[in-house]
Amino acid sequence: MKEQMMHRLVENVRRTARQERLWNPGDRIVVAVSGGVDSTLLLHIMKELAADPKLGLELVCAHLHHGLRATEADRDAAFVQALAERLGIPFELGHADVYAYMKETGKSLELAAREVRYAFLREVARKYGATSVALAHHADDQAETVLMRLLRGSGLSGLAGMRFKRREKNVELIRPLLRIYKTDLLRACHESGISFVEDSSNQQTDFTRNAIRLDVLPFLGQYNGQLPESLNRLAELAAAEDDYLQQESLRLYEEIVRQDHGYPTFEIPVFNELHVALQRRLIKLILNYLPLRTDESDFVKIEAIRQGTIQHHPSTWSLDLGSGIKCLREYGTIRFVSAAVESQIPHYTYLVEQLPAEVPIAGMGQSLRMTQLVVDRDEARVAADSNDEAKFDADELVYPLTVRSRLPGDVMKVMGLNGSKKVKDIFIDAKIPPSLRSRIPVVTDAAGRILWIPGVRRSAIAAVNRGTTSVVHMVFGQ
Repeated sequence: MKEQMMHRLVENVRRTARQERLWNPGDRIVVAVSGGVDSTLLLHIMKELAADPKLGLELVCAHLHHGLRATEADRDAAFVQALAERLGIPFELGHADVYAYMKETGKSLELAAREVRYAFLREVARKYGATSVALAHHADDQAETVLMRLLRGSGLSGLAGMRFKRREKNVELIRPLLRIYKTDLLRACHESGISFVEDSSNQQTDFTRNAIRLDVLPFLGQYNGQLPESLNRLAELAAAEDDYLQQESLRLYEEIVRQDHGYPTFEIPVFNELHVALQRRLIKLILNYLPLRTDESDFVKIEAIRQGTIQHHPSTWSLDLGSGIKCLREYGTIRFVSAAVESQIPHYTYLVEQLPAEVPIAGMGQSLRMTQLVVDRDEARVAADSNDEAKFDADELVYPLTVRSRLPGDVMKVMGLNGSKKVKDIFIDAKIPPSLRSRIPVVTDAAGRILWIPGVRRSAIAAVNRGTTSVVHMVFGQ
């Protein structure tokens, strides 16, 4: 019976490792061992698998003395060290002051202990050149995790629970026992005569996970006798669908998101064609890339961006995302920008004292070219054929000319209108994104009159006529 039970669990882990690609032949693996039943049995199972010459696995046993329960912690460390020596596995012991880390970071005891422990395991992996760290989380742990995330309103990624493998700070975390329940682990230890130590803190319900395990799951079990199995099935389904949505989001990111000065931007009409699930996932992916790590509490932020994007009437708005990053809607475009970079767009002024001249426009990758030509009357009256080209009666201008960025209160006498109009309103009518308005050049003469806003509109100043004999020809482009 002993051999049969242990053999069953070893083959279960072997099969899981093959299905989930947890390791390759010859890998060196750090096994995290606390001394409890789960990690102790994991070390025994990994030892059995490492004995297979086809796998050729190398193991390192790692234990952290966290200083939370002085007497028990000393006992646990001694137990794990003796176990590793008995199995002939290299042993690494670490020490940490979790309470000091709590005070330093302001984090909860549970979170502080986790971060300190994982930092130690990553260091051991680095020291030994290990490919991964094996953790002893099992199917009951998975059920607890899914239920905790369900209670706090998690999305699909949270309901997927713990993954069989996950990369964290250049180390692969693997969970070979994730399909095995605690009762099977206990039974294998008892039947095989494998000893382990008990952690008294596991009975303290002031820890959230313990309260879920000791109080909530047993209570809900009255209504579903297979609740842990149901929660694990939910995690499996959610994980597969979450992976699919992530793949689709990555594909869409490559297709529709472009980089503008190092920050992502996309066109709204394309985004609006996506299913709502992909809209949310794409926004979440962008925020993670920025980087703005998201969790379930950021649903409100993600939804604010989405709702602001899909609204039908054209508009501009700005949303502060924190960490010095803003999301901007500029008519048909969504842009994510650094508030610092946005505020650093410089004011510029270039004096054009002689023609021909070429003025490069910073931040736009374009130039403004000016030439002066003597023309006959018929040629002078040929109008420019686009907003990127303009002709002026050279004799009606006051020199030198100036190319500058816009200024507050700028007003231009508009061609075709009986009067003047604020440059700000001209930009709004032309649906020029606010982020571009400070980059677009404004051409003036020495009298301070605005002659032209290249690419947008020309003024009524110095219009060519029958008496024009000399023309200043301006072209805006690459």
